[in-house]
Amino acid sequence: MVGEVVTVDDVAGAFCSVVLESYGRRPGPRWNMVLSGGPTARHCYERLAASAGGIVNWSEVDLYMGDERCVAADDPDANQRLVRESLLSRADGATFHPMSCTDGPDAYDAVLSRCEAFDVVHLGLGPDGHTASLFPDSPALAAPPGRLVVRSTDPHENNPHDRMTITYEAIARARLAVFTVSGRSKRSAFAAVRAGADAPATAVRAGRVLWLVDPAAAG
Repeated sequence: MVGEVVTVDDVAGAFCSVVLESYGRRPGPRWNMVLSGGPTARHCYERLAASAGGIVNWSEVDLYMGDERCVAADDPDANQRLVRESLLSRADGATFHPMSCTDGPDAYDAVLSRCEAFDVVHLGLGPDGHTASLFPDSPALAAPPGRLVVRSTDPHENNPHDRMTITYEAIARARLAVFTVSGRSKRSAFAAVRAGADAPATAVRAGRVLWLVDPAAAG
């Protein structure tokens, strides 16, 4: 695996510290982050929304999605709904760029192509070793050069819904890719990735890769 592993009792708190440090060191007038989905991400964004007051000027911030399920925007499974509920409701002035399966990957690829670099790409880890919606044995793992967004499905049918996802090439544009991993259910997957197993998360590359892992997941 590539990256630094930090074991922390409070993954969401550590995530906030890392994000706020990145914002404070932004190289230009604007700052951006690519967001994730799932319960751990929700906790992270709720904590960020609560702790960023007086620190982050949200009008300087662009927020993008790293993956999305092909469901309605208000569907409980939609990552953008999670983001709206946990973060955007308190991030007044932030510019949010949701993914839309209706618009398709080409449209979102064009949106991301305007960013030469991402300040932070937030990633999770699935029990099967997937990250974003890059699933084991999925054709999305071998996206054509230059592609930042593709459609994706789980060929093993462990994860429901058709998806859109950023590619490895998009993640590689990140100054910082930060994984947040929590809970005993992720222990086997994290151990496999840490051992260099052939799992999608193992192949992630970025300017810096940081793993924030709680003791239950770290073992």
